[in-house]
Amino acid sequence: MAEQLVQIMGRHRREPLPERKPSWLKVKAPGGANYVRLKQMMQELDLHTVCQEAHCPNIGECWEHGTATFMILGDVCTRNCAYCAVSHGRPPKYDIEEPSRVGQAIAELNLRHAVITSVDRDDLPDFGAFIFAETIRQIHQRLPGCSIEVLVPDFQGNEDSIRTVLDARPDIYNHNTETVPRLYKKARPGGRYERLLEIFRIAKRIAPDIPTKTGIILGLGETNEEVVQVMTELRAVDVDILTLGQYLRPSDGHIALDRYVTPDEFRELYVVGMQLGFKHVESGPLVRSSYHAWEQVQAAGV
Repeated sequence: MAEQLVQIMGRHRREPLPERKPSWLKVKAPGGANYVRLKQMMQELDLHTVCQEAHCPNIGECWEHGTATFMILGDVCTRNCAYCAVSHGRPPKYDIEEPSRVGQAIAELNLRHAVITSVDRDDLPDFGAFIFAETIRQIHQRLPGCSIEVLVPDFQGNEDSIRTVLDARPDIYNHNTETVPRLYKKARPGGRYERLLEIFRIAKRIAPDIPTKTGIILGLGETNEEVVQVMTELRAVDVDILTLGQYLRPSDGHIALDRYVTPDEFRELYVVGMQLGFKHVESGPLVRSSYHAWEQVQAAGV
């Protein structure tokens, strides 16, 4: 397999960034009927979406498609990753009724596929695992035909928390890699790269039949060679689905953008990923972890 891989050369930015975003990063402003309906429902049920909190550029497309990524356990994170737009600080006490409201919203929307994520909750004994599991159970109960993807925090690598979520039987278990090991201290100081790899080993040991998934954002200062090395290590722990997208700086207070990765580079990384053996690779400038999630489910054979 290794001898078939496309070699991608080049480091990070050698020229100043352009004053404006490249044309391939321009998206249509949201505002369709489904978008308005979903936004109103979120407000009425006091729910959060990572689509809004993380300023996702695909919110218009996904919401018009009737797909949203629900963010449970509040909207305040206990960590302060340098690339993330979600608020950080001391979270309020979690809402025990939240899983029921998420299940209600998903049932009313009649979704085919639901994505559930959360902020980090290092303040909780189980890091929020029970609320994830209860949300999965509520969705199964209210809309049995809906497949469920969980995009979980690292639970500090706690095996009991990972097992709690997997025992509720999500269809996809997702935890994002975000960047290459060299940049973890700068971009993701609360995370540990080796812990991430161990999380996927644990998940496959507990539930080998549940596909695993991860995502990497590019443009933080990584080299393409480092990205390919991470992709190789992710396949070594049997990760099934990979997403690759462009980092977009939420504000001047966040880590600086190093470069814009071209569509051609994303296509080359897609080829590498498929040759490495991922069941599905979603690679492009506008890709986020849940982008085209409904297609990834089919590609993974769920």
